[in-house]
Parts: sequence; structure tokens; C-alpha cells
Amino acid sequence: MTGEPVLEVRDLCVDYGVGRGGVRAVTDATLTLRRGEVLGLAGESGSGKSTLAYAVTRLLRAPGVITGGEVRFHGPDGVLDLLEADAATLRKVRWDQISVVFQSAMHALNPVARIDAQLTDALRAHRSQLGAAERRERAVELLRLVGIGEERLRSYPHELSGGMRQRVMIAMALALEPRVVIMDEPTTALDVVTQREILDELMQLKDRLGFAIVFITHDLSLLIELADTIAIMYAGRIVELADAQRLFHSPRHPYTLGLLNSFPALHGERVRMEGIPGAPPALTALPAGCAFHPRCPFALERCAHDVPRLTEPRLTEPGLAEPGLAEPAEPAEPDGAPAARSAACWLHTGGEPVPAPLARVLGSTL
Repeated sequence: MTGEPVLEVRDLCVDYGVGRGGVRAVTDATLTLRRGEVLGLAGESGSGKSTLAYAVTRLLRAPGVITGGEVRFHGPDGVLDLLEADAATLRKVRWDQISVVFQSAMHALNPVARIDAQLTDALRAHRSQLGAAERRERAVELLRLVGIGEERLRSYPHELSGGMRQRVMIAMALALEPRVVIMDEPTTALDVVTQREILDELMQLKDRLGFAIVFITHDLSLLIELADTIAIMYAGRIVELADAQRLFHSPRHPYTLGLLNSFPALHGERVRMEGIPGAPPALTALPAGCAFHPRCPFALERCAHDVPRLTEPRLTEPGLAEPGLAEPAEPAEPDGAPAARSAACWLHTGGEPVPAPLARVLGSTL
């Protein structure tokens, strides 16, 4: 299962621009990634998922600016604050301990360099003791890990299919056996068959090598299958955080419920798909209070004025919990500790009855 924390993000804030022209893109993001875990980040386009990931790795391009918080990486040499690290330290950590599979492999790979050169670049930079023959041997091994033959080493990216390019990107990310792999929409442009093949291979590699994954996608149905823990983002904030099964069977935030209702179930009765009305707000003109309240079917009066914070959900639905009490205890994880669960919603503060769709307990039939 999962182990000790390997990456801790606390109250991270990211802006694009400064002064009066600045826009807050990520607000008070707090997450913990554990050894061997898959942590999913889900939400509509523009919710801040990629910005959060690139801020964690200090890969933000101008005018992106980290304006608050801390990012603690638990590496082999102790705990490192990535936001305070100098350029030389970051160079040692990136790719060696934390690697990234970027969006769109066709654009992430160098179109005028052969695959072998791109695979061995990281080895040359971080494993200088290896000779040319050893680097090539490692490149062959990496391609085989992701199901590609040695004959493709001398190919250019345009000579590979989309699925093969994505596999090459994953091989590059695993070249130095990092502790953390950040994957930004790695299979979005692929057909579903190729997507499934790549994800199955990825999970097998994770189990074999023991690295942790931050998996970013707008496809929540995909994360339900892959992730141990899922964070839902909306308008730059994390609005719900829970383990995958609890989030799927008993969502606590109306936005999460809307996302879950936006894709069909493979089994059971046919139901009408509802989706979420409206569109995400522009970051330059966020509504007051909860940013989701203009689209929320359960909005309260205070939702238009006060911003909710991530807290433990509380239920007031009759038969599930007494008013103001925390959600009934659910089965613990194998190590004996329940998975963390939180939601940023005024419906769960104990003041109002919680709508039935947001009050389900894991295993209930409500």
C-alpha cells in the first residue's frame, strides 16, 4: 500500500503577474503524497491543476510567481524545502528524485533529436560515471520497460505513434528511478485502447519500482480506477480531498457530485446524464464567497458571501449522524488509520440538513 510522506505541500499560493494586474491561480493548496501512492488531481480546464504541479517542481514560467506556502520533499538526504532550494540543489533533485511526464509527448520530445540521445541526456547529466556503452544499455532497458523494442532507439519522435511517444516520455521519467513522478494529462490525446495499455504498464512499473505518482487529469472516471487519493480542484482551490472509493461512492462537495454525474456508469440502470450547468469562472473575476455557488444546485445564502475552507465533513441527514457530529466512522485502511477526508462546503458545517446525494456513507444505498 502506501508508506511515509515523500512530498508535502502546505498552503501553496501561486499568482500570474504581480500587483494590480496579478491573478491568483492557486490558493492555499495543501496535499500529502506518500511513498508508493497515486495522488490524483482532477477538475475542469483552468482549475489550477498543472499550475500547482509546476509550482511544486519550480518549473513555472513567467509570469507565474509562487507567493506563499511551502513544499517539503523527503529525499534520501533528508527533508528539503523545494521553495527555498537554490538552482544547484534543484538541478540535482529534478529528474533524479522528482521527474515529470509533460502534456503532449509530441511537443515535449525534441523533434530533431533521436530517441537514444534524449533518453541518455539525463543519464549523462546525473550519472556521469557511466560510459557511452552503459548509457546505451540503460536506454535499451528503459524502452523494454515500457514495451518498445531496441530498434526504435535511432528513431525520431515523428516516426513513432502517439502511444509510443508517450511510452518514451514515461521511460525518460523513470531513467534515474525517481521517488516521485508527476504526470500531466499523460494519455489525453490517445485512443482508449492505447490509454489502457499505457496505464496498465505504468501501474505495474509503480508496484515494481515503488515510486509515487501525482496524476493530473480532467477525467475523474480515470482517477477512480488508478488513484489511492483524489483532490478535486475548482477555480484554483482544492474543494474536496478523499480516498478514491469514498469520493466515488459518497462525494461531499457539489462540484465533485457534478463531475461524477457527468460520465455514465457501466452497470446498473440507465439514468439521464446531468452534468454541471454554466462554466468555470474567469480567475480575473471570481464570484464572492464560494466560487462554485453560481453553478451549485444546493447553494445556501452564506455561500454567496463567505469562502469555505477544507474541513472534515459533518452530516445532519437524519439516520446518518446527529446534528453537528462528524461523519460516521468508515472502515480503516490496512495500517489502521482512516484515510484523510475533507471538503470545502458550507453544507457540511452542521447548520443545515445535508442533501441526500451528499450525505451517503460508503456502502449505503441512498
